[in-house]
Amino acid sequence: MNDLTKIFIVAVLCLGLTAGQSYGQSKRQRKKAEKAQTEVEKPAADPLLADARQKEAGESFFVDGVKYSLLEEYDKALERFQRSYALNPNNAALNYKLAETHMLAGRVNDALPFAQAAVTLDASNPYYYLLLAQLYSGSQKYDEAIKVLTKLTKDIPGTEQYLFNLADLYLAKNRFDDALKTYEKIEKQYGFIEEVSFKKQQIYLKQNNLEKALKEGEALIASDPTEVRYPLAQAEVLANNKKIDQAIQFINKALNIDQNNAQARLMLAELLRQKGQMTEAVTELRTAFSNPSLDIDAKVKILIEYIRQLPQPASKNQSLLNTTLDLAEQTLKAHPQEAKAYAVAADVQNLANKKTEARNNYVKAVHLDNSHFSIWNQLVALDAELNQTDSLLAHTEKALELFPNQAVFWFYNGTSYLFKKNYARAVKSLEYGKKLSLDKPELVTQFNMRLGDGYNSLKDYAKSDEAYEAVLAQEPNNAQVLNNYSYYLSLRSQDLPKAKALSSKLVALFPNEETYLDTHAWVLYKLKDYPAALKFFEKIGTTTKNGTIVEHYGDVLYQLGQKDKAVQQWQRAKTLGEASEFIDKKIKDQKLYE
Repeated sequence: MNDLTKIFIVAVLCLGLTAGQSYGQSKRQRKKAEKAQTEVEKPAADPLLADARQKEAGESFFVDGVKYSLLEEYDKALERFQRSYALNPNNAALNYKLAETHMLAGRVNDALPFAQAAVTLDASNPYYYLLLAQLYSGSQKYDEAIKVLTKLTKDIPGTEQYLFNLADLYLAKNRFDDALKTYEKIEKQYGFIEEVSFKKQQIYLKQNNLEKALKEGEALIASDPTEVRYPLAQAEVLANNKKIDQAIQFINKALNIDQNNAQARLMLAELLRQKGQMTEAVTELRTAFSNPSLDIDAKVKILIEYIRQLPQPASKNQSLLNTTLDLAEQTLKAHPQEAKAYAVAADVQNLANKKTEARNNYVKAVHLDNSHFSIWNQLVALDAELNQTDSLLAHTEKALELFPNQAVFWFYNGTSYLFKKNYARAVKSLEYGKKLSLDKPELVTQFNMRLGDGYNSLKDYAKSDEAYEAVLAQEPNNAQVLNNYSYYLSLRSQDLPKAKALSSKLVALFPNEETYLDTHAWVLYKLKDYPAALKFFEKIGTTTKNGTIVEHYGDVLYQLGQKDKAVQQWQRAKTLGEASEFIDKKIKDQKLYE
């Protein structure tokens, strides 16, 4: 029976004994007795019970914190852990969880004090050391992290696995000798480990200790003579140190293990190239490229290097060009579903002036992967160059769906509509693209050139002239604009002196270009300076294959009274094609119509 129970029983007994006596007491005396009884019945505060309740509350907050942490609701987890911490700040596990949660929430500085406290409160738990070391490493406090892991692996048995982490920290600080000593401890504990041997070799190489690096490589090879990676690694070390013949010996060892190893073939090809044995090097490259196991990216990287080596034009080194084309073809055969294979093959074919083949491979590339702007750019440029008007329109429409803010596609789209004689759509695309190009003056010039042509076809001559003038303000010798601007002015019989000035400048720049000579002669014709115009037409009229030029030649002859010669030229113009709608009537009536 405890003391409280005894007190309670005594009080009851006393109450029973005094009941009769109290019957006759005064009201005041009875209240006094009741007050005394109440004081006896009220239990005293129990400190043990309060501690237990506090401990229970702290544990509850801790459990809730763990739950929210697992749910990655870190703010809620921290709030619970902090309430638990307020009740029990000296709990090592709680300090650990506070540190961990702060770290997961990205608050490394807030985490560090709790991690330090956890290690101080419980120096036997390896996870507390690891978290503290991780926080130091994340803050690039590698020296502090090294101290923590050194103490861990030294003081706590069974923690040898953390020597790997310690070695990595030594490497991060370039403390190579300490890293080597740590790797020796690891090997003493665990025996030969490939990763450790490779890292030791890399350290020796950084220390310019080639002898020890090669010795480590020999240990790797001896550990497993059937592993092809080891002799290849040794060959790479030797090759990097200009020991080409020795490197080739180890590559041959690797090929004896696996004759289809594409990486070995690539390395051998490069070493043979360095020795000047180009035929043998190309043979090895072709063997490697025909192997589907060789990564497509590795092949593309090599092809890009070959492309960079090609002169301009590529045909100046036909042997290198043929090799590059052959390797690209091998890549296509080995990787028929890879967009990269078609794209790089198209790049090579484009340089080789095989424009149609290049364009077709770009089409296949975008069919397999339409996400690359550069490939679309090459494709539409070749469409334009090859006068593939329908394809140019279709490809630019698709490219604009994918890259609506790329001005170059608006340029080619507008150009395609010009070719299709849809001038309103052409101008709309060109104007939009021009707005996207305001920070690129050269591209703005290209847009204005096309806009000059487009607005002229729409008979919006003011905007056409404005566009041409904008080009000439930037490029006074722009041949295309000098030609088109002067020719269109002559056709309109508008500002002919200006047209003459433009075309005169054009023929001074290009005295042998028949199209430009025809333009200038036609401007002179419109100025009724027929003798001057004839001189130019006689220079080009007898040899040209252009029906328009020949017809113009006939018109000048007619104006000079040479009707028979004029009809001969008109007949010739009809045979060549590209003559005007009046050509038949001119021939029939032997009369000039304009």
